[in-house]
Amino acid sequence: MTYNVVHRVSKWCLGLTVVVAVGACLRPGALLALRAESCSSRAEVKALEYWLGHWRVTNPEAPAVSTSTSTVSLTLDTCLIVEDWNDGKGHVGKNLLAYSADDKTWYGMFADNHDRVHVFTDGTVSAGVAEFHGRSRGPDGGTVLHRVKVVRKAPDAVEQTWEQSMDAGTSWKTVFRGEYTRANQ
Repeated sequence: MTYNVVHRVSKWCLGLTVVVAVGACLRPGALLALRAESCSSRAEVKALEYWLGHWRVTNPEAPAVSTSTSTVSLTLDTCLIVEDWNDGKGHVGKNLLAYSADDKTWYGMFADNHDRVHVFTDGTVSAGVAEFHGRSRGPDGGTVLHRVKVVRKAPDAVEQTWEQSMDAGTSWKTVFRGEYTRANQ
């Protein structure tokens, strides 16, 4: 009799385990999906949509330099903003920006084909203004602070400035300033 009880309990436990495992495999995020909000409906993400599109980028401090191009788009169900930048002379870069609903901040990463990678761990976006902060190591091993701003100047005009500080934020030097003009399609 003890064998039958143990056998029935074991079969019941095995059956329950299979049901739970199959349910989890078929709908792995079912419980989370009930409370997850779509990125496309988040005001925080919509606040940066002014930057989406195809752009010509000029540097007002170096007007003789060829015009760069930029394409800013959404991916990952509109959760990730991606900028593909190209200076027209072989220097290309990619910016990845995303809003984290968990801690209510923006994060980003910039990488280019010149071995540069910068991570932004603190960002804010409001109507027409985005600002991202990060740090990296300089060539001498010291900390370099980075501040990138993307400001809407008009419906078809955006300005991006990238500043660096080598003295913990006491002074800042502009290392890039680009005027973005919406390109005709």
